[in-house]
Amino acid sequence: MNFSARDIGDFANVQPARTRATSRRNTFLLAAGIGLAAAAMVVRQRTREVERDNPPHGSFVEVDGIRLHYVERGEGQPVVLLHGDGSMLQDFEISGIVDLAAKKYRVIAFDRPGYGYSDRPRSTVWTPQAQAALLHKALRQIGAEQPIVVGHSWGALVAIALGLDYPEDVKSLVLLSGYYYPTPRLDVPLFSPPAVPGIGDLLRYTLSPLLGRLIWPLMKRRIFGPAEVPARFEAQFPVWMTLRPSQLRATAADAALMIPAAFSLRHRYHELTMPVVIMAGDGDRHANMHIHSEQLHHELPHSSLHVTHGAGHMVHHLAQHEVMEAIDHAATALGAEHRGEHMHAVPVPAMAT
Repeated sequence: MNFSARDIGDFANVQPARTRATSRRNTFLLAAGIGLAAAAMVVRQRTREVERDNPPHGSFVEVDGIRLHYVERGEGQPVVLLHGDGSMLQDFEISGIVDLAAKKYRVIAFDRPGYGYSDRPRSTVWTPQAQAALLHKALRQIGAEQPIVVGHSWGALVAIALGLDYPEDVKSLVLLSGYYYPTPRLDVPLFSPPAVPGIGDLLRYTLSPLLGRLIWPLMKRRIFGPAEVPARFEAQFPVWMTLRPSQLRATAADAALMIPAAFSLRHRYHELTMPVVIMAGDGDRHANMHIHSEQLHHELPHSSLHVTHGAGHMVHHLAQHEVMEAIDHAATALGAEHRGEHMHAVPVPAMAT
């Protein structure tokens, strides 16, 4: 085969171009690798520091080989506190609810599975029902009978699951700023990736914690707005505890499960017969009060609805005494079965956003 001078020239020009492209790709991959390694080192260091500064300060109960961390204070009627997505039991402590409630109740605040210092095995899909089953066993193990269950945000779904699956063992429910009906949410695709095996593991040990810290000021404004972020929360909430790789997996998984969880539970809400107290802020930007709390109240005729004006999603930080009034009301209220309301309310269709 004979090559012309032009063919030889073209070949000579292609080879350097290919070499340059390969070199650029290798340089990019090297730079990306160095960047990820540096991010991993920062995340590892910050995780060590925040765990050193915030060690477990409660007790542990082991259920089916899973350790749950909780704090307990006070005596009397048990009150169980369940935090929302991306948080931990310190949220209720910083808000002041634990101390206020402990003056007259036996208060038990849990780190839900995967949060704080509680385990979250990957072998289980941690739906609200699965978390409720674990917590039910834990409560029986520590001798907390007929508790008033207080759930905030995602924790409200777990509280409802406890009431639905173990109605004889739950005295009443207090639901704060809950998400109860399946509606589209922008935060689901944004915060779910760290739960994906493989790429999610890489993200939560490198980039996700750093990005999470970067957007933390925006998140605070969203969950507290329209009110200001309380100074006590600003000073005491250990944000890097929530950005540890282990907790990011729980946060991402709960975010991914949020809409399916509400869909699976919404057709059973009418089965709740124990007293239910619903509380929400009229300025909630995270879970619209009209779509969720008001609608659930309409679906449960025996429930009561308490709306806090000027408050956002973090109502327990902004209206502590109103939350205590809700707990006191739940302690004395009568459920549907004691009001002669033997017929269940008919479920209503979910409202559009």
